Amino acid sequence: MANTHNLFTQFNGELQITASKRDHLMTSRDHLRRTIKKYFDENHPKYKPSFYIQGSYKMGTTIRTKDDTCDLDDGVYFENNPEDVDCKTLQSWVKDAVDGITDSAATHKKKCITVDYKAGYNIDLPVYLFDQDIEYHPQLAIKNEDWRLDDPKEMVEAFQQEKRDNPQLIKIVRYLKAWCDHKRDKMPCGLAMTILAMNNHAPHDRDDVSLKNTLIEIERILKYRFQCIVPATPYDDIFEAYSEIRKNNFMNNLSAFVADAKKAVDDEKNKRAASLLWRKHLGDRFPIGADEDEKQASADKISPIIGNSKPYAK
Repeated sequence: MANTHNLFTQFNGELQITASKRDHLMTSRDHLRRTIKKYFDENHPKYKPSFYIQGSYKMGTTIRTKDDTCDLDDGVYFENNPEDVDCKTLQSWVKDAVDGITDSAATHKKKCITVDYKAGYNIDLPVYLFDQDIEYHPQLAIKNEDWRLDDPKEMVEAFQQEKRDNPQLIKIVRYLKAWCDHKRDKMPCGLAMTILAMNNHAPHDRDDVSLKNTLIEIERILKYRFQCIVPATPYDDIFEAYSEIRKNNFMNNLSAFVADAKKAVDDEKNKRAASLLWRKHLGDRFPIGADEDEKQASADKISPIIGNSKPYAK
């Protein structure tokens, strides 16, 4: 049937952030780090911040959204809490440090401080306590709540282990994140889609076949048990707080995607028609295929791919 692997390769390129934006991100990250260090040196000298990039940027799964934006998570770590301040206070100090760096004020969210840039990206600054000499995991500051064990490096390491012999996983994560970005409407976060891909990826030498089979497996497992456990401390379930409405919205979107993925890979011979099925779920950035029928062997006859220290590096 229609082979759209090359279209997915093009789509993956469309999802990449540009080199210039990547350079801007790194420049902004460095500026924020210097500014935060200077602020604490001058205002709270007992607190010595250090930093660790985490999340999708560290895992290599960052995508350029349909609004041409992207983000970066840069954890702010303090070895101790000499004045025994609460989570909100320490977060507020970080916010005070970065306010005024851009035209808009930094946003104090529940789990991070967010700095927005007009160049089409934002940098999130989660705040942690982490004395590596006596603690095995960092503690994340949560606004108006207590500190909570949370180890983003463990998540990065778990993903790197999964992708080590399976580089296709990175692309599958990007496609799933692009789907959620296109649909929006409280679809799952990027971390959830990353974990679902890690747990259910079906490797194949064609991306379209791999994505179809991965979606089928994700739907199967979620119908059995609707949960998404983070493979890192504190091993929480991302879906635990989902309302029935949000759960049904996701599962309905997933079911529709599975149905069209099956049509595109298994039934549709025309490349253009197959690409239009994918575009329904992945958006207008997915390229339109040539108006021609597939003459090669069907997807089912193509052999699948075989196989599937705690200091923080800066």
